[in-house]
Parts: sequence; structure tokens; C-alpha cells
Amino acid sequence: MADYEDKGSQIRVTNLEAYPMGEKAYVKIETNMDVTGWGEINNMETNVTCELARSLSTMIIGENPTRIEHHWQRLFRAHRNIRGGGLMVHTISAIDMALWDIAGKLWGVPVYRLLGGPCRDKIWKYPSPKAIKIGPGGAKTFAGTPDEIANMVQRVHDAQEKVGPGGAVMVDAHSGLPPPVVKQFAGRLKSDDLLFLEEAWVPGNIEVMRKIRESVSVPLATGERDRTIWEVREILEAQVIDILQPDVGHGGGITQVKKVAALAEAHYVPIAPHCTMSYLGLTASFHLSASVPFFLIHEGYESNLPAHKTWEMDDEGYVSLPEGPGLGVEVDEAKVIEISNSGRRFNWPNARLADGSVADY
Repeated sequence: MADYEDKGSQIRVTNLEAYPMGEKAYVKIETNMDVTGWGEINNMETNVTCELARSLSTMIIGENPTRIEHHWQRLFRAHRNIRGGGLMVHTISAIDMALWDIAGKLWGVPVYRLLGGPCRDKIWKYPSPKAIKIGPGGAKTFAGTPDEIANMVQRVHDAQEKVGPGGAVMVDAHSGLPPPVVKQFAGRLKSDDLLFLEEAWVPGNIEVMRKIRESVSVPLATGERDRTIWEVREILEAQVIDILQPDVGHGGGITQVKKVAALAEAHYVPIAPHCTMSYLGLTASFHLSASVPFFLIHEGYESNLPAHKTWEMDDEGYVSLPEGPGLGVEVDEAKVIEISNSGRRFNWPNARLADGSVADY
């Protein structure tokens, strides 16, 4: 053991920078060993979350960045009045990604190697030629009128023809449907028409979820708004969903979502990670998905933010595992700073029904 060297023993965090870019932001963590990590904050007012990240940096500067679990616990438990809240958990998620990026770069391996190694050779992703998700999306609303229901059913059938045999169709209700409308819509579909129906209710009422589960035959999915194992546990124990959709950017980063995936596995529920992040956060989520055994499909979209991927998608919709140390994402920092300084703003959604009343987003 005379020539043994622990590369992680002397590294320390020296600085944290946060760059708001509208609804997304990048967090950069620097160290005394010239190893830098990057993470992403998503779907929030990023001027606020970036300021929170800078404030939280006082808890990790001077500390060893490879103590990732320790830092997660310290940040999450930092103050009882904001523990578990969306702003806090989204921000911790980005810091967590950056710490994993540092660890992988320090030891010269992809992050999924540090998570136990890959459980698969490739990752099924949508949208792709063989997997389509439809629905109102964003702040668009679906009130559930007879015409809207008929149109959505027809869109499902059209999508089935497009993806062909072996393909997958999903519908995202975006929590915008009253339970009776969910029953009407899902009642017009066969159990194998959809890979899953996503967010068919507003999260928070287990009994409503149970009634919907008992009244429809299509697989039900949710989880993008459920943060940490403590929120997910109740849903899984109630047995009201078939598929869990954790989000590495919403749910506490790689560290916490790895635990969420294990909890889902114990309840025989596969994960289909939700992700609307740029290539930076999406790649972080791919590392997590590569490392968990009970996985179905992954969401992911094209991005024009300056983070460059090291994976490719084939004609069947399968993504190769990320290459390179850490997250395997090259960030153009100069471009990030340029976008951050351009004044790009976060736009609050304004979801409305046809009669002008406020709808859930």
C-alpha cells in the first residue's frame, strides 16, 4: 500500500458561480485541483435560484466536493422553513449534478461508473421515430369537452400509426383534467393503446388518484413534481401508479433520484424519467438511468444552450451511453456568460381555460 494515493482526499471547493438564462440556469463549481463541475437548474425563476445557489455556496466552499451525500444532507436540512420546497430542491439538484461531475472528472470515469456501473448498453428515449408523447403541453389547456376528448383519442390513433408496431404512444394530461374527464378519455382507449397516461390529476390527493386508478385500464404515470423519497413514498405505498417519472432537476439531483429509483423498484414500479433540461441536465439524467435496473423510457429534447453532448440517438430512439469523464458534457462558458448577461427572462405561465378562468400548470 506504499504507493496508494487517494485522489479525493485533498480536493476542495474554491468557488461557485451561477448563470441565469431565462427558465434554465447553469451552476459551476470550481476546485483547488483545476477540476470544474457543472449542473443545471430548470423550470424556475432562475434569477432567484441562482441567488440561492450563491448563498448556499458558503456551505460547500472549503469542503471536499467528493462528500456528495454529506453535502446533499447538509444543504437539504439547512433550514427548516424552506426544507423540501421547490426552489430549494431544484437548486440543490444543480449543485449535486456539479459535484458528481467533479467526482467523475477527478477519477477519470463517467458518472454512471461511480453509480454502480451501467445496467444497460443504451437508453430508450422519446420523442423519437418510435416513441411519441402528445397532449396540451406547457400552459395550453384541455378542458375535456366532448370535441376535445374525441380529438385527443384520434390523435392517439394517428400517433400509433406513425410509430408503427413496437412503438410507443404517451399522453400528458399535464394535471389539467378533472377526474370525470380522465375517466371519459381513458375509457375510450384500450389498455395497450398507451405506454402511459401522464399526470392525470393534480398531485397531492391520494384518494383521487386511487379512484382514477380503479376506473381506468391504461397505465398511469406521475412523479415529475414529487421531490425526494419522502414525497414519492406515499404514492408508491398507495399503489396508485404504474410508472414513476422522477426528474433529476426537480427531485434532488442524481443522489436523491437514485434512491427514488430504488424505492420504486421495491414496489415493482419502473421509472420513466421526466426531463425538459438542456443537454447538460439531460445527460446527467442519462447517467442515472444507465445505472438503475428497473427502467422504461426517458424524456429528452433538443437544446440550443451551449452544452455539447457526447451521446447519439439511433433510428429506433435508443441513446448511446454518455462518453468521457464526469457527466461528459462540454460547456461553452463564454457563451453561457453571454446569454446570462443578455437579460433573458423567465416567463411565468398563464394557463387559462376557454372561459378565461385559471387552469393548473
